[in-house]
Amino acid sequence: MVFNIYKRGQGKYTRLCSAFAIAIIAGLGCLQLYKKLQAADLGLWVETMVPAGLFVVLALLSFWLVNKQSFADFLIAAEGEMKKVSWSSRQEIAVSTFIVIVVVISMAILLGTTDLGFRTLFTWLLG
Repeated sequence: MVFNIYKRGQGKYTRLCSAFAIAIIAGLGCLQLYKKLQAADLGLWVETMVPAGLFVVLALLSFWLVNKQSFADFLIAAEGEMKKVSWSSRQEIAVSTFIVIVVVISMAILLGTTDLGFRTLFTWLLG
């Protein structure tokens, strides 16, 4: 059957998040379509029902997609691999972020002074 859930309970969060992301993208697209149809002034019925119908079709398509055997198996495997990942602690992330910020600022200062030096040198040579 088309609307059966393939391997129910496996990859639940990955499939749910994927379907939610697809719904957000579809919803934003339908909102833009609604605005375009509203600007064309085709009547309230067309302006609202065309994007709403398209959103329902896309929602059904996303439900079918996340339960399609090959795609669902991929999402189940992806969730299984994410459970195996060794995540850094909060302190390690904070220290790493601080180091990255310091390096970026120092590189910006270094490149800025080098640029200023070359600009001054070439202005002196050419002017």
